[in-house]
Amino acid sequence: MELYLPDLAAMSAYGQRIAAKLRAGDVVALSGTLGTGKTTLCRAILAALGHGGEVPSPTFTIIETYDHLRPPVIHADFYRLEDPSEVANLGLDEYREGAVLLAEWPDNAGGFAHEPACLAIHLESAEEGRKAIVTGGADWLERMP
Repeated sequence: MELYLPDLAAMSAYGQRIAAKLRAGDVVALSGTLGTGKTTLCRAILAALGHGGEVPSPTFTIIETYDHLRPPVIHADFYRLEDPSEVANLGLDEYREGAVLLAEWPDNAGGFAHEPACLAIHLESAEEGRKAIVTGGADWLERMP
């Protein structure tokens, strides 16, 4: 499925639609080049789930946790990983238990598209806005946002 997101309001609205469908164990895998809106979409999802504070980009920390949300959310940015084997050192599996994972640069972590609960979103610049190419795993087929 392809969506055109012409501006920040459209990106925010799409984040709200995703947030309304999230369940513990889901992965939202966000790919695209620098500046295509991966972190912006994550911020929209977190805001829609009720987070009212700052949402720092986890580029340097790699993982930010939002345990106060329901379901809890892990926001990870794997941009700086040089090899997928580095994920084992992060303890990602422990963080993911009972939580949603918002994963930027998922391929650097070995990818998540093989998981049935993965919603893969590839963002590209398009005209003045963004194009989202969305693919859902088996668990997303009935609830595609």
